[in-house]
Amino acid sequence: MAFLKPFGLWGLGALAFVDSGLFPIPPTMDLVLITYVLADPSRLILSCFVAALGSAVGCLIPYYIGRAGGELFLLKRINRERYEQLRDRFEKQEFFVIAIPAMMPPPFPLKVFEFAAGVFEMKPLVFAAAIFTGKFLRFLIFAFITIKYGVAIVHTIGRQFHEHLGIVLTGVGLVFVLIGVFVARKLAARKRTTPAESIPE
Repeated sequence: MAFLKPFGLWGLGALAFVDSGLFPIPPTMDLVLITYVLADPSRLILSCFVAALGSAVGCLIPYYIGRAGGELFLLKRINRERYEQLRDRFEKQEFFVIAIPAMMPPPFPLKVFEFAAGVFEMKPLVFAAAIFTGKFLRFLIFAFITIKYGVAIVHTIGRQFHEHLGIVLTGVGLVFVLIGVFVARKLAARKRTTPAESIPE
């Protein structure tokens, strides 16, 4: 951090890449970003953009690890039928399945979702876009909150998130269920209308 910080936004992007792809930056990437934002509030959005971009590129490392050999890893722990069900569910909701967890601060297990995205062969560009979207929104929210209420509020949010992780995970699960219901209804509606539309006049 001491080496990269003098490089400005380039250093911020590099730190975000390391945090997402190699090992977590202590204490969290959110707090690292906030130091940049407080140093130059006029570049708040640009700082969040660069951090999210670095994170999206870094997340391709666990993604490609999962793509290279993750299927065997999963099949050792679940049966083939369950594996197929997970893959089908992932393909129908893939963007949201990645973007929503990317919005969650540590200690949310985002690496599991990144690994699974590689296993189920999610398109790399869609995966990176989902990570970027989630991380950008998360960084932007933390940055605006910090500018308005001070750095202490970030520590409070992180502590509350950690203490109530079970509730947060339940909430995220409910979001996934709602997304699944929405997608299922759209697909069912499309199947009902397609035969009628295909009848020649």
